[in-house]
Amino acid sequence: MATYAIGDIQGCYDELRQLLDKINFKSDRDTLWFTGDLVNRGPKSLETLRFIKALDENAIVVLGNHDLHLLAIAYTVDSAGKKDTLNDILGAPDRQSLLDWLEHQPLMHIDHHLNISMVHAAIHPDWTINKARTLAKEVETVLQSEIHVDFYQNMYGNKPANWSEDLTSWSRLRHITNVFTRLRYCDHKHTLLLDYKCAPGTQPDGLLPWFSIDDRASKNDAIIFGHWSTLILSNDIEYKNVYPLDTGCLWGGHLTAMRIDDGSFAKTSLHCPQASKPEAC
Repeated sequence: MATYAIGDIQGCYDELRQLLDKINFKSDRDTLWFTGDLVNRGPKSLETLRFIKALDENAIVVLGNHDLHLLAIAYTVDSAGKKDTLNDILGAPDRQSLLDWLEHQPLMHIDHHLNISMVHAAIHPDWTINKARTLAKEVETVLQSEIHVDFYQNMYGNKPANWSEDLTSWSRLRHITNVFTRLRYCDHKHTLLLDYKCAPGTQPDGLLPWFSIDDRASKNDAIIFGHWSTLILSNDIEYKNVYPLDTGCLWGGHLTAMRIDDGSFAKTSLHCPQASKPEAC
């Protein structure tokens, strides 16, 4: 019985199946953790979503920004963007069961036996692991409630940029969601800088990767995350207790699985053909 964490798939279904063959995954014995962004931009989002949903208890998923984007499009009047590849899901006969399943996935997973947590993008430097889980639950509760459509209508935006316990309503939920699904860089005051997406070493002065903040409350905890494919372009980052797994399959990089149940954190990667052109930095 093995447990593997796998980075962002974004609809690269064929590559996922090839990677699972490479690690000899067996759905009746092994478990897969997915760092979110199961869908969008790649060619087979519907097949990816159906396959992972069918794994049932053998799959653990956290929501990414593209997964939330799918839900927002499905439940509001917004239409998909030019780069989105979500129409197959939106027009599928099993659309509603797929959306219902996705809405019931968490923003954060903690395995107390393995002492490992998983999020899509980040954990705020101010938050302990337990605090982060409590805040994630606030958003998850709304996603599974009758006001979920209101959440999607208020989800987008970069503000507020600073965390405070005094935040309320949509401002609070938006900030929490941005941390878990979009954050890459902070400044020394722990302000979220969400617009800059490029590799560490290229950022403006004063910006630091969220996991490089010296006084980060979760710095002694093991955290798996995805979201940041350009991290693979940087060789000058110290990854202490953090395990980034988005290795840019969508952009012609790799899809990566990391074994976590045996403590080895051994990685297996599959080279991917380019399904989409990355945005310019």
